Amino acid sequence: MTTVFIDGAVGTTGLEIRERLAGRTDITLALLPEDRRKDPAARREALNDADFVILCLPDDASREAVTLIDNDRTRVIDASSAHRVAAGWTYGFPELPGQAEKVATAMRVSNPGCYPTGFLALIAPLVSAGLIPADLPLSVNATSGYSGGGKAMIAAFENGEPATAFRAYALGLAHKHIAEMTQHAGLTHAPIFAPAVANAYRGMVVEVPLHLHALPGRPSLAAIEDALRAAFDGSKLVSVVPGDIGAVDIEENAGTDRLTLRVCGNDAVGHARLIATLDNLGKGAGGAAVQNLNIMAGVDPVAGLVF
Repeated sequence: MTTVFIDGAVGTTGLEIRERLAGRTDITLALLPEDRRKDPAARREALNDADFVILCLPDDASREAVTLIDNDRTRVIDASSAHRVAAGWTYGFPELPGQAEKVATAMRVSNPGCYPTGFLALIAPLVSAGLIPADLPLSVNATSGYSGGGKAMIAAFENGEPATAFRAYALGLAHKHIAEMTQHAGLTHAPIFAPAVANAYRGMVVEVPLHLHALPGRPSLAAIEDALRAAFDGSKLVSVVPGDIGAVDIEENAGTDRLTLRVCGNDAVGHARLIATLDNLGKGAGGAAVQNLNIMAGVDPVAGLVF
């Protein structure tokens, strides 16, 4: 029986992971009682006793937790952003080329961020295929449900503070996800990242606009879509669907672990809008952690996930 300890099990992501692991007969879930949850000795013991540890902590606390593991057996999945571009850590986006095999044997896996999950699914395959030059200036506009901000933001929105439908943030263009997006897409220049939060509990839309006529070979919308379909052919979670629709809802994949990609636009003017929808708490957080756990444990990669 595989033992899994979730450090930070009462947070938003931790609760999502617990829901997906509930009822699993192949996993024993180790949880600390409330009065020992922050006890250093109890945490150290739990971290070292487990076969797998999933860290659902702030970045500094995640780094500290890793130092408490003093054996060479416990394998770690970090859901924070502490190790997403760190040496010695495997990036846990198994749908990217070659990553599933790396995740399967890794001792340390860093879960992707929710925004980068959508961005990388749209852009990394196109860079790899040569349809987008690595040095092309890119921008990404993305909106998440407020649950992505954690307990404080959830409480604020649900208490009507702020009483708004949409709020743009990270206006200084130094968001911590930028390094992750740049590195794992293989880009030379960091994209301009324009995130926002909407007055919806969960769900996410990530969009990358492209000037097709500025790309080598001036690819058509169909060529872009074909490249994405080829990249994710056979995936049970990532789907590429037609982009000839009138609108896309932020809640499209809310409550699931799916990731949906679309290539929308106008061939006549050479403009495209690449759009990804996902649940910021699903494929963007808890669902991704469970998927990585499954792969590392050698079981069905989608066991316990929500379709």
